[in-house]
Amino acid sequence: MATAPAKPAKSEAEAAPDAPASPPTGGKGKKKLIIILVAAVVLLGAIGGGGFFIWKKKAAAAAAEAADSEGGGPVAESKQQKDQGPPIFVPLDPFVVNLADKGTDRYAQVSVTLQVENSKVSDDLKIYLPAIRNNILMILAHKTSEELMDRAGKNVLAEEILRESTRPLKESQDPKKNDSKAYHPILKVHFANFIIQ
Repeated sequence: MATAPAKPAKSEAEAAPDAPASPPTGGKGKKKLIIILVAAVVLLGAIGGGGFFIWKKKAAAAAAEAADSEGGGPVAESKQQKDQGPPIFVPLDPFVVNLADKGTDRYAQVSVTLQVENSKVSDDLKIYLPAIRNNILMILAHKTSEELMDRAGKNVLAEEILRESTRPLKESQDPKKNDSKAYHPILKVHFANFIIQ
């Protein structure tokens, strides 16, 4: 019996000409997979990090609100500190005042700079400057040299100046438009000069 010569086996590509060619199992497929995985990890990290910062900001706001309701909080800082642009400072002319010491004549020379929320507050502050200076002078005139010598006394003074400097600005607000109790246009009180003699 005669056998027919064996036909050579067709390759897979020749066997199914209409079927799409399978990608090579080499580098291109693995590189795409690695790039996709890295992009997914970076995206998840960014989403997680953004969520963490939002959560942290909300937690800080809640803590500040709780401290405000209890009357605590950072020394001489406003409850609505804004993170927009460079800080705006309004320096006041130096205050020279006789202190309330008994038996001796003592005086203080104090230079105050107010950090404000924005340039509109800076302009408003200049309008109410006589009332603000009066309030600060009244505070200083009731202090003794002993009260102002240590850091705690200066911190108390800064809190009082913040409160009394904000008062004329709050009184000018329309109570129907803004809640004047929540309005804190002055963010911090800075001492530029503090001399007691």
